[in-house]
Amino acid sequence: MELTTIGYWGAYPEANEATSCYLVQEDDTNILLDCGSGALAKLQNQIKLEELDAVFISHTHTDHMADIYSLEYAMLIKTQLGIRTKPLDVYIYSEDIDALSFEYPEIMRIHQIDLSASITIGPLQITFADNLHEIPCCAMKIVNEKKSALVYTADTGYTDKIVEFAMDADLLLVECSFYQAQQGVVKGHMNTTDVGNIITRSKPAEVIITHFPHFGQISKLADEIYTICNKKVQMACEGLSITI
Repeated sequence: MELTTIGYWGAYPEANEATSCYLVQEDDTNILLDCGSGALAKLQNQIKLEELDAVFISHTHTDHMADIYSLEYAMLIKTQLGIRTKPLDVYIYSEDIDALSFEYPEIMRIHQIDLSASITIGPLQITFADNLHEIPCCAMKIVNEKKSALVYTADTGYTDKIVEFAMDADLLLVECSFYQAQQGVVKGHMNTTDVGNIITRSKPAEVIITHFPHFGQISKLADEIYTICNKKVQMACEGLSITI
């Protein structure tokens, strides 16, 4: 299973970059975790849009789903041209799916994520956990047939639940929105102390931090985490790929 970072900023994309979006691939299966602002242009550097099998949206803040509406039009055009022959399944964690502005249900099938359910896409099984955030938001665990596990926290405050969900993951993709000196600045986000404590308790084999702030020297995020948990973490960047 391979994870490739498409976008990694929180709130809005820096110039020529994108907010939260991650491509997960196993054999011929391609799934997307979140589809934030600027993501669609960047994604096409990795795969053709018609090759997507499913999209999972952790919550409806626009830095995690802004480009999903453009993706719907892309699927419409690809279908009209005969390039794509099946609808795209999109799974969203939201209190009100019907309030979202999708126009072509025969092109893009929208599903409400059920936290108690598991979803199988090709050789990948996806499960979910509820997060501490301003609006409903879920973490995701993707497991392949070899039982390798990728955990994506999405946006969350520190909770015992996210520690348990991430336990012994082969790869933990974890939000890190603030520096150590900034605790509880925005509800439902983590600073480097929170991330370091999750790593210490859940013991993932590898860690990528993401969802970066737009101030300060972001390389210090990894340095601060190391002082807390004595583990080196990778910083998300466009095109960063890790195979587990």
